[in-house]
Amino acid sequence: MARLPRLALAGHAHLVIQRGHNGQTVFLDAKDRQQYLAALREAAAATPVVLHAFALLDNEARLLATPAQAEGLARMMQALGRRYVGGFNRRHGRSGTLWDGRFRCAVLEPGDNLMRALLWVDTATAEPECTSSAHRSGGALSPGLVDPPEYWALGNTPFERQARYGAMLQMGVPAAAAQQLRDAALGGWAVGSAAFAASVADASARPSRPRPRGRPRREVITTA
Repeated sequence: MARLPRLALAGHAHLVIQRGHNGQTVFLDAKDRQQYLAALREAAAATPVVLHAFALLDNEARLLATPAQAEGLARMMQALGRRYVGGFNRRHGRSGTLWDGRFRCAVLEPGDNLMRALLWVDTATAEPECTSSAHRSGGALSPGLVDPPEYWALGNTPFERQARYGAMLQMGVPAAAAQQLRDAALGGWAVGSAAFAASVADASARPSRPRPRGRPRREVITTA
């Protein structure tokens, strides 16, 4: 089966997953993470893409971002890959590919689904320097990040928003919802209501949700 074109829409938030080739480590230390974030900010500004959140795990990067144009997301990730992989290889005395093929992403419906994705990224690890969680919960601000409207709706003052978001971080994302987000990103699907998925399919001219498994049920015709 031919691979579907990547699902990417201008003006919509996307959950992005970038995995290490064969599960290899892509961030060996704090310096690697700093260089990745610097390259990410530069690439996002040039494309342009608005960055909302990040999580840098040992063998995987998770991002939440909104491209101004549909092709902006791919351009950002290509520029990021060229700069980061070259620097990583020089620094660690290696060569060759670092990432597991192309990046994966899911387009998110605004509201609860976007907020759930934001929390999933920010709770990816307990190591605070590896995610953007501190940016919204009273810690150090991360340059280049823009809070989505869903975060601003949490309160009228910075303290109210930080306190409420901090409580949400403590609760985390239910396992089933987390798995749904990951599956959607890896599969390249939309996350949201049926109406939202239908609108995404119309706008992108490709399926926005996986087809049901198995063969279609045959209609049984009965006669009197």
